[in-house]
Amino acid sequence: MNDLGVGMIGSGFMGLTYSQCLKAHVNGAKLVSITGGSRAAKLAADFDVGADESVEAMVARSDIDAVILATPDQYRLEITEKAAAAGKHVLVEKPMAPTVAECDQIMQLCEKAGVNLAVVKTERFRNVTRKAKQLIDEGQLGPIWMMRTLSAFPITLSKDFFAEREWMYDPRGGGLFMGMASHNTDFLRWLCGKEVVRVFAQVNTFSDINAAAQSVMAQLQFEDGLMGHMWITSELPPPSIPSSEVRFEVIGRDAMLDLENFDFLRMGKGDAWEDVFIPPKFDWANDPTNPVRLEPHFRVIQGFIDSIHEERPPSVGGREGRAAVEICEACLKSAQTGQAVDLPLT
Repeated sequence: MNDLGVGMIGSGFMGLTYSQCLKAHVNGAKLVSITGGSRAAKLAADFDVGADESVEAMVARSDIDAVILATPDQYRLEITEKAAAAGKHVLVEKPMAPTVAECDQIMQLCEKAGVNLAVVKTERFRNVTRKAKQLIDEGQLGPIWMMRTLSAFPITLSKDFFAEREWMYDPRGGGLFMGMASHNTDFLRWLCGKEVVRVFAQVNTFSDINAAAQSVMAQLQFEDGLMGHMWITSELPPPSIPSSEVRFEVIGRDAMLDLENFDFLRMGKGDAWEDVFIPPKFDWANDPTNPVRLEPHFRVIQGFIDSIHEERPPSVGGREGRAAVEICEACLKSAQTGQAVDLPLT
């Protein structure tokens, strides 16, 4: 099996992440070139690969079979159009795009070109979250009745985060809300195996962060009456809420799960709570290439690469990416109108 040549579009934190995955962990592929962003030349030099001057130059190369889009979401439709037209398979970071309409266009472009389209959904690939899914599928919780998810950050961290990522202020993009909630909504769908059919949401920005939708609370009605709640905020005062970066609670008839995807998985059953899985710790800020951190990311890429070699659709494709964006878009529409919004969107 010949290694597929991969081009990296984007040279920020996730560009570094995926480059290291390809260098050290992914089989059947190799990093060939990097483009996009002010750090592209240095990142390419660090990984001893080429640095293309533009996306057009990259997708014109015969030694590149696929591209990874580690770019702001507002640019992904334009880049996908160029990559698909050149016959390159596409792996898109989350959120797939800032709107359902752009998701549909991305899917149509890749289908017309006959190239694979995969979307990054790392929450499906962590050991702790896979264990939670296993317990649910085995029936340990009984029928699922309710779910809740929380992603909350202190306002001091948020201001530093935005200072380094000015593109998140761009109203054409999905901002922090869609960047986070596209994880949470996808994971809730995946855990219960059901679709959201109605959304009611409130959206606000309470602080002086000059970006919309910094705090969102949404009630999610799933099929069969399953109840869900999502709270996304970057405006907590110190000391914030412990273990709140990506937190989930799942309530079934017979048991409950409580998990934070970097810290713990607990199951409450009978009269007690039990630690089911405690993942190894890592320092993502100072050690971003730690194998523990990279594991879900290289699993995402490996699934994408395998689908190309095996000439089949990827397991997490455009439909999954679109579904997460649709729920997020429904939240924003609900907040604008003050009314519940039914899905699918029309």
